[in-house]
Amino acid sequence: MSELRERIQEVIENEPVTLFMKGTPQLIMCGNSDRALRALREAGAPVTAVDVLPDPSIRQELSEISGWPTIPQIFVKGELIGGADITEELASSGELARVLEEKLGAGYRDSAEERTVSLLTPA
Repeated sequence: MSELRERIQEVIENEPVTLFMKGTPQLIMCGNSDRALRALREAGAPVTAVDVLPDPSIRQELSEISGWPTIPQIFVKGELIGGADITEELASSGELARVLEEKLGAGYRDSAEERTVSLLTPA
């Protein structure tokens, strides 16, 4: 297994909510990434963002791991939730908050910070 694949899996498995996006929460480079981040913010999710733009191999490895071809990709407690459309639909129905509470616990909003991690530099 490649080091990059291991790092991607580590982030997915160890972060409560991971958003693989184009850009960062501070500099969003894609409308779909923006929509997904807005839905997660509205639900009060603690978001760990990963920018897939610095290296094309990030997208390739991520899609091989998840089986999902597009960006953004949202994972909650290691489980793929989907992309922007699915996340928005879940948010508008109230289902996203329910999923977050079920997987992260009732107080998940208390730790709703945003951070960005790079897969290309040592942790």
